[in-house]
Amino acid sequence: MNMKKIAFIGAGRMGKPMIKNLLKLGFEVHVYARQILKVYDIISNGARFHSTISDCLKNCNVTITMLGIPKDVEEVYFMKDGVFDSALKDSYIIDMTTTSPSLSELLYKEGLKRGLHVLDAPVSGGVAAAKNATLSIMAGGRENDFRDCLPLFRAMGTNVTYMGKPGNGQHAKLANQIMMAGALAGVCEAMVYARKQNLNMMNFLRAASTGGAGSKQLDINAPKILDRDFTAGFAIKHFVKDLLLAIDEANQEGLNLDVLVTVMSHFKKLESDGMGDKGTQSLIKYYGG
Repeated sequence: MNMKKIAFIGAGRMGKPMIKNLLKLGFEVHVYARQILKVYDIISNGARFHSTISDCLKNCNVTITMLGIPKDVEEVYFMKDGVFDSALKDSYIIDMTTTSPSLSELLYKEGLKRGLHVLDAPVSGGVAAAKNATLSIMAGGRENDFRDCLPLFRAMGTNVTYMGKPGNGQHAKLANQIMMAGALAGVCEAMVYARKQNLNMMNFLRAASTGGAGSKQLDINAPKILDRDFTAGFAIKHFVKDLLLAIDEANQEGLNLDVLVTVMSHFKKLESDGMGDKGTQSLIKYYGG
């Protein structure tokens, strides 16, 4: 099957750089958007614009969705003339949104009925990794389908991992977000403590970065915090959505994840204070930093 023609739904802050990287490697990308002006930059890079989902999908053997919240995913897939109504039989459907594992399982089962190859493949790394094609991609679904889609995934990411059955990509992503929450809270608390003790912050961060406390959250977010740069590489409102999904899944399994719940409450406070569009490094503000 020719997998060079891709329909892409969700050309936002993450989706646009992913599309550009697909275009660079010779994929023909068809983009659905309600307004052409919102995607003009990627059209100028070679993407082909469509104002309806059905028109976008009609000649494509692969559909990728990169949306905001589970409700958006459900609507785009199940609406009249949406993804399921419009996808070519035997085509590949890849949802790269971070959503609920149960919804990914539902998409897989519905796709199976319709003769489609459905994968859940959420990503980690934020906008910077999307631009640099260095995303970490965690995929769930049939292994043969995953292998067929590897050239697509490798156009967008450098760490592409098959996680197992449908929904497992989402479970892996939620576990990833749990780790991020704890690590970032640790970075913020350590920086508040170090500053209170009048340590030279650059020296402290340099020392910590190569020791046992070193982490991506330290490397990426500590310099931003020192520079008072709170612009979003990954926005608080999106992290809150992910952490709520993780809490819901943990509750269903009877797990008591205290760090997750505590950090979630801190982010919810910042969001309620009007900081939802700020970057996750803004957690330092919860501690008065």
